[in-house]
Amino acid sequence: MALPPETRPADTGVIHDIGYRGYTGPRLGRGYATRSLFTQSLRATYGLGRSGKSKVLPMLVLGVVTVPAFVIVAIAITMKRDQLPVEYAGYLSSLSLVVSVFLASQAPVLLSRDLRYQTVPLYFSRPITRTDYVRAKFAAMVCAQLLLMAAPLLVLYVGALLGGMDFSYNTGHFLYGLAAAVLYALVPTSVALVIAATTPRRGFGVAAIMGYLAISAAVATVAVEISNPSTTGSDTAQWTSLISPTDLVESLVNELFDLGLGLDRRHAPGGLGVLVFALVAVAMVAGSYRLLLRRYRNV
Repeated sequence: MALPPETRPADTGVIHDIGYRGYTGPRLGRGYATRSLFTQSLRATYGLGRSGKSKVLPMLVLGVVTVPAFVIVAIAITMKRDQLPVEYAGYLSSLSLVVSVFLASQAPVLLSRDLRYQTVPLYFSRPITRTDYVRAKFAAMVCAQLLLMAAPLLVLYVGALLGGMDFSYNTGHFLYGLAAAVLYALVPTSVALVIAATTPRRGFGVAAIMGYLAISAAVATVAVEISNPSTTGSDTAQWTSLISPTDLVESLVNELFDLGLGLDRRHAPGGLGVLVFALVAVAMVAGSYRLLLRRYRNV
């Protein structure tokens, strides 16, 4: 006797063979994942691959630091000068505020947003380690800063050569400028990344970084300006540059390459000053990197 439909037993489950196969392709591992994170982070600093409004500030800053270089070259060639009216490293120091704006705005993009949206654990679910994460983010921000400062230097150098100016002089000073760019990209950036890693709020990170860079530079500038150049007070005041990453780099570069004019220029006071300034710069970079590693050990 057939059972009514409502009392029939439920159909049993069936396993279908849909031909699933395991992944047999190449496994690219930690190195590829770290390089990918570095590339993505470097692109993010300039807003590439992000919304249109994310590109506005980085591209605006790039234009602000590059356009004056074109103007300087055009004026020098028009006036048929034998050399550019500005030193390569001096050009970078005159734009330190603009470069600091870029650093303060983009460092939190790399670190604060990951903390706020809690995406850091997702990175660690991949083959990369916490050290790989810090290394990739640190290198991306340093390279972004270096590219920003190398662009106007290249414009000045190529323009000088096209204008028939002395090759050996401009090549040497262009290399001085690149050395300064590397130091500017390392010392202030390392400190800014530590500050950005302490808060998940991008706005707080921007304000804290800009506040530290601006206030420390202002204190160092005031100390130099109010000192009396006719006495040893001027050299004494130069030691205040140690509190400012940007002024520290400017002082070290000016003294190493004998750049800058005037008694009020930034310089590391004497041979001992060069050693101390160099050690402080190394300590800032190495110490900041270790603090970043320690910070992400607890994430």
